[in-house]
Amino acid sequence: MHIHTPACPCFIIPSSMLRKLAIQADGAERQRLLEQLERSAFLRGQRAASGLAAPGLLVAPGVRHRTVYDAHHGTRLPGKLVRTETAAPVTDTAVNEAFDGAGTTYDFYQQILKRNSIDGRGMGIDSSVHYSKRFNNAFWNGRQMVYGDGDGKLFTGFTHALDVIAHELTHGVTQYTVPGGGLVYDGQSGALNESMSDVFGAVVKQWHAKQTVRKADWLIGAGIMTPAVGKALRSMADPGNAKLTWSGDDQPGTMRGYVEGGDVHTNSGIPNHAFYLAAMKLGGHSWDKAAPIWYQALSLLHPDATFADAAQATVKAAELRHGAGSGEAAAVQGAWHEVGVV
Repeated sequence: MHIHTPACPCFIIPSSMLRKLAIQADGAERQRLLEQLERSAFLRGQRAASGLAAPGLLVAPGVRHRTVYDAHHGTRLPGKLVRTETAAPVTDTAVNEAFDGAGTTYDFYQQILKRNSIDGRGMGIDSSVHYSKRFNNAFWNGRQMVYGDGDGKLFTGFTHALDVIAHELTHGVTQYTVPGGGLVYDGQSGALNESMSDVFGAVVKQWHAKQTVRKADWLIGAGIMTPAVGKALRSMADPGNAKLTWSGDDQPGTMRGYVEGGDVHTNSGIPNHAFYLAAMKLGGHSWDKAAPIWYQALSLLHPDATFADAAQATVKAAELRHGAGSGEAAAVQGAWHEVGVV
């Protein structure tokens, strides 16, 4: 059987966003952003050629195994080991934030979804901080988390945003859960890959803050960019709203705005909005009903899944959990109908 693998690393900052920022910049700043675009393209090609990574250290359910490395502004991974599971916090804030964010994400998957780490088998969670110089991104490379520091002018760093950490780790969950090796990182399946990460990034943030669906801001990446760029990367409640996000936000919220050949981070606004609508219809906390339904749907997808496939899978998951003809299944179906997928 041919195994499909997503062409990752899967980055939190879209290449289209870096390209737009580069066009607006000049001099050294433009050159730095263009160099980062080239490095991102290289890393994607490197990952695509490598296939699925072998799992790391496997541990028992409920037992965390986190390690954090310092890349010392180089690009060789993982770097120098600076914190382990049994070690106390260090003086480096980025190290502690990466460590704590991985722990919160692990706890969410274990406590709420009964999943034993990223691969479901107790995989250790490795993270590297201080990647490259003034690197404006964070990514999951197929086997570990990698964080840049940002350049201070456009982005302020990536470890202090819990939803960014959970988003990237969820790329690993998708990789190990969708039969066939994950969702191919292109077209609608790629947009679904990004959307699943946004969904669980948002839910982990809400779970940690104990927020209801109505209290949550539904923003992805709030706080990782300077005011000169904007407030957040994306809004699940109102995709494409530049007042909530940033001036170049081109995400559609429904199929009426679907961009043929668009970036996976662009069209992910459609399934993002479907999840938001379903969560609002179901009410309460997003992790009570909506997130478990989306999580169960992962195993019902295939590598080249379309938005219509995702709609069918989430409705099926709702029926499996709550019964055919249930209000929960109707809420999910209604959400996908509102965004024009079904």
